[in-house]
Amino acid sequence: MAIDPRERSVVARIKVPTTHDAEDGVASGIRESLERLIAAGIDPARIAFVAHSTTQATNALLEGDLARVGILGLLDGSAPFARMQMRVEPFSPGERPFAPTSAFADAGDEGAQRECIALLQRDHGVEALVVTRAFGVDRSAGERRAAEMARAFDLPATTGSDASSLYGLRARTRTAALDAALLPRMLRAARSTERAVKAAGILAPLMVMRSDGGVMSIEEIERRPLATLLSGPAAGIAGALLHENVSDAIFIEVGGTSSDCSVIRSGRAQMRPGRIGAYRVLLRTLDVRTLGIAGGSLVRMKAGGVDAVGPRSAHIAGYRYAAFCSPEELRDARIVEGEILALHVPDGGEIAITPTCAANLLGDVPDGAFGRGTDETLRRAFALAGAAYGIAPEALAGAILDRAIERIVPTIRALIAEYELDERLLELVGGGGAARAIVPHLARAMNLRLRIARDHEVISPVGVALALVRDSIERQIVDPSVEQLARLRREVSDRAIESGADPASIEVDISVDPIRNRVLATAGGAVGGAVAARAQVGNEECARIAAASLGVAVEALESVEVSEEMRGFRHAQKLRIVDTSGVVRLATPFSRLVRARVAEIERYAREGIEAVTRFGDVGRRLPDLYALRRGRISELRGFADAERIVALLSDELRGCDGNERVTLVFVRAERL
Repeated sequence: MAIDPRERSVVARIKVPTTHDAEDGVASGIRESLERLIAAGIDPARIAFVAHSTTQATNALLEGDLARVGILGLLDGSAPFARMQMRVEPFSPGERPFAPTSAFADAGDEGAQRECIALLQRDHGVEALVVTRAFGVDRSAGERRAAEMARAFDLPATTGSDASSLYGLRARTRTAALDAALLPRMLRAARSTERAVKAAGILAPLMVMRSDGGVMSIEEIERRPLATLLSGPAAGIAGALLHENVSDAIFIEVGGTSSDCSVIRSGRAQMRPGRIGAYRVLLRTLDVRTLGIAGGSLVRMKAGGVDAVGPRSAHIAGYRYAAFCSPEELRDARIVEGEILALHVPDGGEIAITPTCAANLLGDVPDGAFGRGTDETLRRAFALAGAAYGIAPEALAGAILDRAIERIVPTIRALIAEYELDERLLELVGGGGAARAIVPHLARAMNLRLRIARDHEVISPVGVALALVRDSIERQIVDPSVEQLARLRREVSDRAIESGADPASIEVDISVDPIRNRVLATAGGAVGGAVAARAQVGNEECARIAAASLGVAVEALESVEVSEEMRGFRHAQKLRIVDTSGVVRLATPFSRLVRARVAEIERYAREGIEAVTRFGDVGRRLPDLYALRRGRISELRGFADAERIVALLSDELRGCDGNERVTLVFVRAERL
């Protein structure tokens, strides 16, 4: 698919069957699709970058297709406790057990390290190596030198400090071991895909979707392949955020086999700590709830009606969809005996009646929409099924959809409760090829607003194309100093730039968790070479977008001055910041908004923090602060010291003209 980033519109789309059996795997299909896009009129010289999402990491974990991993633990002295922490006990992330082999060498003895690497490769057949060390996040040079030794043995290698910048030797080693287990497969796939892009005559960089909704370079995959976990769902959410300007919603991406449910709150996807099976890994991923119910789910019947829908899907089980068959294909069809609701046809095939078929019959898939079936075929299929089970066709279709959403409603209710979502503003946003099969009926049943995303059938590739390069660093720091925070800001900016972000587009958010003594710095920016001025929308369109996000009429909005590149709108105590390309950049409650010159910003920041701080019997809690400058937003959250907020803000604005205007948004903490 080709996307125009200025218009955020689909220029061309090509669909090629997955080439699992080709010599170079899925890369063959990627090359073919790129060649066909170019043949359709896309100029290779105008392609800024190529991006894709991948299920390679997820599939490898689920299927147990993992490399044999060796762990080289670097020791300072005997370190018996560290030895225990650097062993990964066998566990099963998928169908097969994963059991890395550990060996240990003195951290200062490179000869011993080389011998251990040779031993692991020769005697234990390891295919990838992890180098790990206690407090390796503070002294990563030794880990990196040993990893380079391994690569000299043609052994793919990664390190504990590459896997995570957090303390916690056991979890960091486990995370790095899973990275190593994915390395050979992911490197083969990445390199063959890169060759496919170059073979198509495209010189632009190749990027891959991360599990946090950003994109990363191929070089980053060589360090942290596990970061592509949930790459597919992340792409869909990125599409909802960037293509649909979603502010408060539950996004449901519906395919043929499963549905992925995710929360978007205040214009941001929600994250959670990663887990593989029952084990914690040091990876931040999108909070995605995957359910085995979708447009192609098989329907199981019992005497008197529909018993259940899913989790098995029609295309995996070898059935055709009734909705997409011609009337001639159903001639002389008869109901299949057994629990699956399907028709047997004279050619020996079987045709399933699925939720997609039911949604078509009930009018949830309008004429011309993706997924629209053939009316005559649908009437014939439901007439045969209804007669066999003594149910009117429309009642049967309704029962299928009722049973389908029974498994989704509890998940949606749980997400609403967990994230304290306001149902009056909440909407269900449907994406994926089968969005209309499930989401309209679900929205009616739950009395929630419905939106089917534009280009919903290709929302994932749209999201990949529009996503920003992202990187994050999470550190455990007790009472972080201004210098430590400023250094962390620069470090995460540098990592995003190394991953392909344009330096001029970088935005950094810093969040402090004083209870767990953790600091999270996240940097995001446009892919280098892809920075382009998007089509501009006027004030009226910005107001319409803000009003839709708030669920109010445009007339109810109050405009607030922000910057030339962004427009501010408030209603009651809620704020929306919309940039001039029509994207909701900030959606939040707020307590105070100040626009001031850079030369005066420290004074106004202190005054605002003092005015909006929440006090109580057990102490105080400072507000979150957002600094809006031109088209950029910096976020400072979770701080317990006002002077650190002010110092970081000053560091962010260092070098700016003292007369330049900056907008500060203060958000009072909801509770102590």
